Parts: sequence; structure tokens; C-alpha cells
Amino acid sequence: MSSPLSYRAPRFRALTRCWLAGAAALALAGCSVGPDYQRPDTPPPAAWQEGAPKADAPAWPVADWWKGFGSAQLDAYIAQAQTANDDLAAAMARVREADAQAQVAGAALLPSVGASADVDHQRAKSAGAAQTATAHSVGLNASYELDFWGKNRATASAALATADASRYDLETVRLSVLSSVATSYFQSLELREQVRVAENNLANGQATLDGLRRQADAGIATALDVAQQETTVSTLSAKLPPLRQQYRQSVHALAILLGRMPEAVELSEDDTLAKLALPQVTPGLPSELLARRPDVAQAEALLKAANANITVARAAFFPSIDLTASGGYASNALSHLFDPGSALFSLAAGLTQPIFEGGALEGQYANAQARYDELVATYRKSVRAAFGNVEDALTAVRETTEQLARQEQATATARHAYELAQAQMAAGTITVLTVLNTETALFTANDALVQARFARLQALVGLYNALGGGWKQS
Repeated sequence: MSSPLSYRAPRFRALTRCWLAGAAALALAGCSVGPDYQRPDTPPPAAWQEGAPKADAPAWPVADWWKGFGSAQLDAYIAQAQTANDDLAAAMARVREADAQAQVAGAALLPSVGASADVDHQRAKSAGAAQTATAHSVGLNASYELDFWGKNRATASAALATADASRYDLETVRLSVLSSVATSYFQSLELREQVRVAENNLANGQATLDGLRRQADAGIATALDVAQQETTVSTLSAKLPPLRQQYRQSVHALAILLGRMPEAVELSEDDTLAKLALPQVTPGLPSELLARRPDVAQAEALLKAANANITVARAAFFPSIDLTASGGYASNALSHLFDPGSALFSLAAGLTQPIFEGGALEGQYANAQARYDELVATYRKSVRAAFGNVEDALTAVRETTEQLARQEQATATARHAYELAQAQMAAGTITVLTVLNTETALFTANDALVQARFARLQALVGLYNALGGGWKQS
């Protein structure tokens, strides 16, 4: 999934990976004292419990999955969120932070080289006479820690794995933001339609009340009939303020997701819940899910980093070998500074072996192992949660589809009953109580239909989210 907030790895990541390969040669017969990484065994289910994909249906969401709802307004909101959402901007910054840390960690795989240049001018008095002397020197110095036990390589590997985890976190945040934009937009449409349904119900209820009052004046209806309808009208009227409040709050929440001020967003009149398309989403094979969930990829990247840190902690028990070299020229006369006789150089090697650290090294090693065990459990939980999310989402899609179909039928039946009751009341064949009952049933059905449409759309977004959106691990 690409967007204006996509972040490409800088070239130093590729260089750092080259350092990892080159360090093996520089370390001569170096070896690693830590465990090799192995992915924890988490076998996927053979099939989804909530139904298999149709043979002619494309599996998995596409990268621009939100376009399946057929809303130009939603497309525009998604595009804006990808350029201005604050959570995405923060996740991008975390990627840059991790890359910088990887660059710092990889620096230990290469020698450290420095240059120096000195001019030392001295003046001293001896036996009443002033004597001056000037010494010139230039030089280079280099130092390198021989990575015999693989400590520096493991440190760089851990940093690179952490940087990968930050990229997967960015994709997780992106998917969450885009799903939240779609859900918030649909919820705003739902609440706006609930307000309109409530206003229409109130208008119909008021019209019925006006008719009953005329009938009461003519002696056809009773005062009790009028009082009952007045109660209904008052109840309908009281529902409007909280619905309007919820609608404005939902639009304000959408504005924040878009990186805009709350008052800057107003919904278009073009979209309604009934006009939106209901795309078909199929889950593919369970065995392919783990490559399509950025949160699972992030959990494994952190696990790889923890595995490399065990090597770092283990290598701390062994001696470190430092190589240093320096060379240059030194002369009392600047004109002779670069003469062969002014050259000087030195080579040195040093070995440092920890003897007593008060248990610090043992504690660091035990901490690294415990951290790895913790992340193994976290990874397995992420895998199980991923499969569970898809199963839940498939259930939600199936049940809300059934709910919407039944609610549409119930609403049509309630509307027909209300129209029949009104006609029969006008003919004087039924009582007012029957009309009031059918009226209440219709008002309730209209409101439930709006909620059922939103639940269906929400379930589809949830399935897109559970399947990882259009992301796929390369």
C-alpha cells in the first residue's frame, strides 16, 4: 500500500547489511556464540470455520480496498488521511529514528579513523638569550575491534530487525487509520440518517396528533387517545437533541483522523448508507494470512532482534580484541615535514577480558533470554489473534448480511401495516389504538434499518482490517 506518507529505506540500510557480510571476513575466523533464529512453530488452521471463498471470487483485499464501497467522498477522505494524519506522521518519525539507530549500531563494524595536525611553537630564555623552537606533525590514527565472537554483527542485526519492526508498525498504523476513517465516515452517515428518520417520525407523529385533536373536537376520538399520541410525539422530540449531538461528535472525530480542525469537515449530501456498494471480500487461505498482517510481521521482527541480543549478551563474557594503528610525519622544520626520515608509525593490539562484574554480565544474559521468551509468547499470541480476528470478522459479515435482509423485510412489513391502519381508521373500521401501535412499530423499524446498514458496512471494514488490508510482506 503506497501513499504520500510512505517511507523508503535510506541507502545506509543496504550499506549496513553489506557491513554485516564484510565483518565476517574482517573477523578472520570469527564465530557467533549465540543461537540461530528459528521462527516459532505456529501451524495455521486448515480452513476457515466461517466458510470458504467462492471459486470465482478474488481472494484478499486490493491495495485500494476502500474504493469497493463506491464513494467518491470516502476516497477523498482516505487520500487526505494518508497525507495529513498525525498518527501516521508519528509512525514515520519512528521509522527514521530506528534507521538512525541502525546506522549507529552498524558503525562498530568498520574501523574508526581520525586525523590530526599540530604546530607546537615554544619560546624560552636561557642565559639571557631567547630561544625558539617549532615542531610540526600530521598523522592518521585508526582503531578497530575485532568482532571475533560476533557481538558487533549481532548488535547491528538487532538494530536492523528493530528498524524493520518500525516499518511494520507504520503499516499497522496506516491500516488502523484508514479503517478508522472508513468506519467513522459510515458512522457519521448513520447518525445523520438517524436524525432524519427521527425528524420524519416526529413529523408523522405530529400529523397523527393533529388528526386526533380534530377527531376529539368532533367527538370521534377520546382525550385518552390524544394524550397517548402526545406522549409519543414528546418521546420522539426528546430523541432528537442527543442524536444531533452524537452526529456532530462523529464528524469531529472524523476531522481529527483527517488531520483537520473539527469545524472544517462537513459531509456531502451525495452519500447515504443505502447508496454505498457492498463489496465482496474473501479471506483466501489461512496459511497465507501471516504474510498479510503487518502486526504479525512486526512481532516477528522484534523476536529476531531479541534473538540477536542474546548473542550480544553472550559475547560479553569473552575477551575483546582491539587493533590500533597510527602513522604520520613529525619534524622541527615545516619544509622537511614530509621527508622520509620524518615518517613515524605504530601498530598495537590489545585484549580485554572481563573477570569480575558483580553479576552484571550474567544478569544481562538472563535478561536477554527472558526478553526473547516473552516475545516468543507475544508472537504466538499475535498469530492466534490474527486467525481469531478473521474468524470473528467473517462471522460478523455473515450475520450482519442476514440481519440487514431481515430488517429490510421487517421495515417493509411495518410500513405496509401502518398504511393499512391509516386507511382503515379513515374508514372507521379500526380503533385509534391499532393505528398508534403500527405507527410505533414503523418508527422503530426505520431506526433499526439504519443501524443494520451501518453494522453491515462496519463488518466489511472489520474484515478488510483483519485480512491486513492490501498489505503483503515482500
